[in-house]
Amino acid sequence: MTEAPAGTAPPAPAGPAQAAPAPAPAPAVLARAGRVLRRLAAMAATLLVTSFLVFSSLYLAPGDPVSFLVRGRSPGPEQLAELRHQYGFDQPFLLRYWHWLEGVVQGDFGRSHLFHQDVSAVIWSRLPSSLLLVTTAALIIAVVGVGAGIVGALRRGTRTDRTLMLLVTIGAAAPAFVVALLLRSLLGVRLGWFPTIGNGSGVLDRLHHVVLPAIALAVTFTALVTRVTRSAMLDELRREHVEVALSRGTPRRTVIRRHVLRNALGPIVTVSALLVSGMLVSTAIGMSGVGSLLVQSVDQLDFQVVQAIVLLVVAAFVVVNALVDLLQPLIDPRTAAGGSTR
Repeated sequence: MTEAPAGTAPPAPAGPAQAAPAPAPAPAVLARAGRVLRRLAAMAATLLVTSFLVFSSLYLAPGDPVSFLVRGRSPGPEQLAELRHQYGFDQPFLLRYWHWLEGVVQGDFGRSHLFHQDVSAVIWSRLPSSLLLVTTAALIIAVVGVGAGIVGALRRGTRTDRTLMLLVTIGAAAPAFVVALLLRSLLGVRLGWFPTIGNGSGVLDRLHHVVLPAIALAVTFTALVTRVTRSAMLDELRREHVEVALSRGTPRRTVIRRHVLRNALGPIVTVSALLVSGMLVSTAIGMSGVGSLLVQSVDQLDFQVVQAIVLLVVAAFVVVNALVDLLQPLIDPRTAAGGSTR
């Protein structure tokens, strides 16, 4: 038996195995959770400030708000005082804002002075037409815009690419109302392929009525998405790992699908989502949607409806922007890695 050398401690006796300590939470998970919480807090703060500005816009207009309610009439002082009390104009400004904000959170935007209905009911009656128009235009943007951008990038410098870029330049410069007039004159009046008035009845008939306005609404946005898609695809095609994969004999179609298109989805999804959210206020083209309701309410000084529509449009922008920002690391993991490093 070999003795331990002098000056060294004898080995500790073997004891029962101790349980390994629980692993600490991954830093990436904590960073992601903190990023989500910060983004949600920023979204809530933005919506709160926006609601205050939208509510204050009524009092920035010249004149007394009560004068808009009694235009064309000459009420006496008692009637004016009753109207002020009925609509809460005799209360402090911040208290009126708080009561309005409580109603907005519960879906109550007040009562329309023009339609003599709840603002929520007025907007909901126009919303299906707007949603159908925006959905159809969004499909056109996604299919045509992304597809044309991919074709242009893969055929860079060819006649096909030059033709696409010419069409994109014309589409980006053409105003939507000009495109709408041309489509209505050519496809609606001269050829008779699509109806030019009305909203239709039934799903297929309503879709038939919405095609022309959707194309007119989508032309400019499709041109922008095509440019973004082409630029993002070209940037990825120049990457070193793409050249390495092609040099190793990987099929070009596989490289395009797995490496180029997947890595280019980040800017494509971001731009497309923001453009689609902005179309909600542009639905006055040939349709009695939210856009035409906004124009009519501004013309008739129906501020309750104007406030509700503006707040909903801004909320759509903010929510879509926040969702895209939160989904960006899932689309492109390099974004999350870069954010953690920074």
